[in-house]
Amino acid sequence: MAEPESTVINTNVKQKDPSTALVIAVTTRAIFNLEEEHKLYLEKGKEEYTRHQQANQDKPLPPGTAFAFIQAVQYVNKKILESNPAERDLFDILVLSNNSPESGARIINSAKHYGLEISKFCFVSDEDSTQYLKSHGVKLFLSADRTDVCNALRRGVSAALVFQQEVQAPSTPLRVVFDGDAVLFSDETDQIFQEQGLEGALQYERAMEAVPIGEGPLKAFAMHLGKMRKKFGQEKSPIRTYLVTARSGRDMGIRAIKTLREWGLPIDEAFFMDGAPKGPILAQIQPHIFFDDGLHNIQGAQNVGVPSAWVP
Repeated sequence: MAEPESTVINTNVKQKDPSTALVIAVTTRAIFNLEEEHKLYLEKGKEEYTRHQQANQDKPLPPGTAFAFIQAVQYVNKKILESNPAERDLFDILVLSNNSPESGARIINSAKHYGLEISKFCFVSDEDSTQYLKSHGVKLFLSADRTDVCNALRRGVSAALVFQQEVQAPSTPLRVVFDGDAVLFSDETDQIFQEQGLEGALQYERAMEAVPIGEGPLKAFAMHLGKMRKKFGQEKSPIRTYLVTARSGRDMGIRAIKTLREWGLPIDEAFFMDGAPKGPILAQIQPHIFFDDGLHNIQGAQNVGVPSAWVP
């Protein structure tokens, strides 16, 4: 497979081995707030957009939704290397952009301005830039474009759609919240619920209690995160993971817990909401990112200022 049109290696950042690293690809609109520029692009076209970006190349872009998540990921790398300077199991961040290298100078300068440790900037002119994810060993892809996300998921890469919002940067450690069904787990129980209602779903869960739930689209990313998490004791870990699910703890929680145990996936805290709104608990946790397949839950998270990513 051809390399993207133009890959700019950031020589200020130690390059990671993609076979051992947890590679996260973010688009420019996920990491920076480019809403005004995107509007200009849609209204006035590519040339006007490029002219604007070149004229403002030394003016840093404001942080976007995934910005705090990327900063927290850097903090984890720092802590891992403090305890073992030879460790290769690190986060590796690359930016995937539909900008041309000419208009991309502002992206690179913005990353430098904020001290973001992005190892590569890939400027891709193809319509579907997700074809390059596998060749870079990407384990998680965050984009502000729904088509991109659906294409990545079809290619078997964990991916989520980031909505632009004002984000209060929470403090470290890195906190990641996963929804259960259709995110960490498959949507098998959701489907039974749609067809047979709550009673049917409860009966199904009781019958299947000893059988682990199928894998969801973010399982692979969560497992790699869990592997990094295990390098540290409970007290000293720079990573905290949470399960916040609409399942009820009494009737449907047991199978979820057994599945996590079967997978060997360490979760710091699990909240079984029994259909209650997730916003209040997310406001308590203050995660750097929250993954959910329900748009109403994403809306609830945004209402309390929590950076969220939708798994369609």
